[in-house]
Amino acid sequence: MRFDIKLLGSFEATLDGVSIVPTAAKPRQVLAMLALNAGHVVSASALMTELWGQLHPRAATTTLHTYIGKLRRGIELAIDGKSAYEAKKILVTEQLGYCMNVPIEAIDIGRYERLARAGRMAADAGDYETAARNLEIALQLWRGPVMTDVAVGAHLSIEGVRLEENRRSDLDLRIEADLRLGRHRKVLAELAWLCTRFPMSENFCAKYMLALYRSGEQWRALEAFTRMRSILADELGVDPSTNLQELYLAILRRDAAVEDFRFFTGNWALTGAKAG
Repeated sequence: MRFDIKLLGSFEATLDGVSIVPTAAKPRQVLAMLALNAGHVVSASALMTELWGQLHPRAATTTLHTYIGKLRRGIELAIDGKSAYEAKKILVTEQLGYCMNVPIEAIDIGRYERLARAGRMAADAGDYETAARNLEIALQLWRGPVMTDVAVGAHLSIEGVRLEENRRSDLDLRIEADLRLGRHRKVLAELAWLCTRFPMSENFCAKYMLALYRSGEQWRALEAFTRMRSILADELGVDPSTNLQELYLAILRRDAAVEDFRFFTGNWALTGAKAG
């Protein structure tokens, strides 16, 4: 039996090529919760909180059991000719809840987290080629915002935020790796979009300024800073950080140090006297 479960975008789950995603909203939500925690027991209490919040309806336990039954019937249909016992081995009832017995590599989140972790470790070790490659493959698994067509409660909402934050952080690190490898023109269009998508992100702005300058676009790099300064003043009433202002001045002066601009995880600064 071959599972293929995708949560990084619209929710898809197939078994031997047959979809097992129910059309009804709450059973779909249950399946997403179980798939997200594949290999681990999800308590009935956590599932009920996800579906109905803290105030469970009187028949919550019975209704949840009905949803689990519907999910198992979907699995039975996908493995035509197999017994209900096989479906129960896939969606397992445990003492306190339920467990989706599916290999983690069958789920896009599992593959994403494995590749992203390898990319982060490579970056920490200074192997930016490996870091860029692993992170790029990982990020390509995303097809849109996480679980776009699943109703989300407390648990799925928190997990969605975590995944989206990891995605943004891993994207930032992959661009950093590309910049360290001298691929400035490659990342220009991507950084332009990111600066539009996250207009108050100084980190993306700094990378964009650097990529523009190193691509022979000094005036555009200076313009990017001016735009960021205006947005921060209008929205928050603050000035850009000291680091961003120093980068602006270095680009304005055509300081040779800009050619040695380095990025560090969670921070960036000019090399030379300051970064050593």
